[in-house]
Amino acid sequence: MATMWMVRGDGGSLYEDFRERGVVSIGWWQLGPYVTPGISRKQLTEAFAKAEPQLRQGTIVAGASQVWRFINEIQVGDHVVTYSPANRTYLIGTVTGPAQYRPEWKDDGMAIIRTVEWKQEEVSRDSLGTSARNSLGSTLTVFKVPKNAAQELLSSHAGPKPAAPADPESDIPDAALDLEEQARERIKDMIAALDPREVEHLVAGILRAMGFKTRVSPVGPDRGKDIVASPDGFGFKDPRIVVEVKHRNGQMGSQALRSFLGGRHPGDRGLYVSTGGFSKDALYEAERSQIPMTLWTLDDLVRALVEHYDQTDAETKRMVPLKRIYWPA
Repeated sequence: MATMWMVRGDGGSLYEDFRERGVVSIGWWQLGPYVTPGISRKQLTEAFAKAEPQLRQGTIVAGASQVWRFINEIQVGDHVVTYSPANRTYLIGTVTGPAQYRPEWKDDGMAIIRTVEWKQEEVSRDSLGTSARNSLGSTLTVFKVPKNAAQELLSSHAGPKPAAPADPESDIPDAALDLEEQARERIKDMIAALDPREVEHLVAGILRAMGFKTRVSPVGPDRGKDIVASPDGFGFKDPRIVVEVKHRNGQMGSQALRSFLGGRHPGDRGLYVSTGGFSKDALYEAERSQIPMTLWTLDDLVRALVEHYDQTDAETKRMVPLKRIYWPA
């Protein structure tokens, strides 16, 4: 089986750009003029140090090493995968060309690219086994995917997988995995396993931890509001936050946002939570809303939970039990 590489673009925010332009890319635009097959790691390190003398040596070496790997180790015909944290999906493709410098894409964070033929189907993170999910959690921009995880991604089977043994040939030792990113992804896995009603109560619990009193709509038609949060609990005092929660696979589109906004009053504030993320049209719909509007993806939900976890009540903690750890800064 061909080698598979993970390439993350700006933490996953370039996922759709990769798909639309048929490429993968990395940062470090300063090294773009040096993108030549066979260039040494030392040459890239020296060029980076000259371009950014204010950076620490460790940062310079790490950045140059990632660019070197992108140029020299990834081969035409290798598999490549990228991840969308917002949508919890993986996009898989095949590398079709050598590394190139595209200075006209520098402002988009895509100055150093490789062309890719992407598969149409995406793979949900929830369809992967625990071992595969854990081994894909590193925040390195470029890394080799362990064989067991690569096989699961390529098979794209529906439904959860049993845990697979660790791949001894992986170049990502467990001790080197980014613990913070690993923790965030595991928290998202826990929330993804909740049912829709539980996620509504989780959101309400976070809002209570933020200082609001909440009223969760009973099961049944809710007329576009799953939760009402306000200082008094009745919605009489401002701010009155009306919340809609959608816990499902797939992005929420603009029509859902329009329906939600259509039922709001002038003094309302809107919070729309979609654990499947939002389409570009939905983001545009929220931007031009006539009322203050905030969108939460699963990433945003996890950030809010972690930030306010100490203030959450026992009911909320039972749904997503977490333990604080300390690590040398």
